[in-house]
Amino acid sequence: MTQVNEELPHTKHILLEKRIQNFTRTSFQHLEKLSNRSSYVARSCKEIMDRYDEREDGLYYLTTANGMVYQTFCDMTTAGGGWTLVASVHENSVYGKCTLGDRWSIQQGNNANLPDGDGNWSNRNTFGTAEGATSDDFKNPGYYDIYAEDMSVWHVPNNFPLDHWNLAAILRYHTNNRFLRMYGGNLLQLFKQHPVRYNIGSCSNRGPAVPIVYDHGDRESTRMLYGPHSRAEFEPGFITFRPINNERAAMAICSGVKPTGCNTEHYCIGGGGYFPEGNPNQCGDFPAFEAHQNWNPPKEMIEAAVLLFYR
Repeated sequence: MTQVNEELPHTKHILLEKRIQNFTRTSFQHLEKLSNRSSYVARSCKEIMDRYDEREDGLYYLTTANGMVYQTFCDMTTAGGGWTLVASVHENSVYGKCTLGDRWSIQQGNNANLPDGDGNWSNRNTFGTAEGATSDDFKNPGYYDIYAEDMSVWHVPNNFPLDHWNLAAILRYHTNNRFLRMYGGNLLQLFKQHPVRYNIGSCSNRGPAVPIVYDHGDRESTRMLYGPHSRAEFEPGFITFRPINNERAAMAICSGVKPTGCNTEHYCIGGGGYFPEGNPNQCGDFPAFEAHQNWNPPKEMIEAAVLLFYR
């Protein structure tokens, strides 16, 4: 009897390995299907859906107006589908303030002489890969090439594999009022109108706040994704662009909320090149998400990438 009990864990381990192998084994036919997507010619996932009747989430190839071909993730199921992943904001270390990897703020240190930081919210730089969008910052040509109407945002735990982003997301929402038409059709143009730059204005000069429709989560769950003190100075149910804090430092996006106060560094992401409160309190892609205990969001929010989609 003892011998059987000792062998059971080993037997279970073998069975588990076989199940994993069967689950992860990709058939030739499936690979061939994925490869055939490279023949599509379209500038957005919405065009792929409309032209080729694709309805499956996954990686596809897009072509810019100048003929550049690139790969990205298409969400073909949420709210009618056709959402193109154009960027992700991934914080590799909330303790490394404006250092290597903080592409959406500045990688050259907190510097008043560089008020725009790296400027990636309003330039044509690209970096990262679609498949690695939850493991590193990502920005593809669609960010500036696609003329879109609405946005979708997913908060997905860091390092999660692409096939499980939808189910793993702690928050998913989209806009449905075609607001991007008023701001040039994409974030590049929006942030040219509302620069993410230190000392561009005061707290009252923030950019547009757009109502959202929840795909996963709600207003109350959004509130709980931010710190206790933060909850007192925002209204959930919005996405807000170019907020400015008490010290006149600009951030790029408040995801899921509309600020009513001025401590936006604790619940908004991205940033210009200078945060006057300085290290270690502010600066970085998640500027002050780990600076003050009563302001800090839960760990699940700090350790999740923010994925940005157009349609």
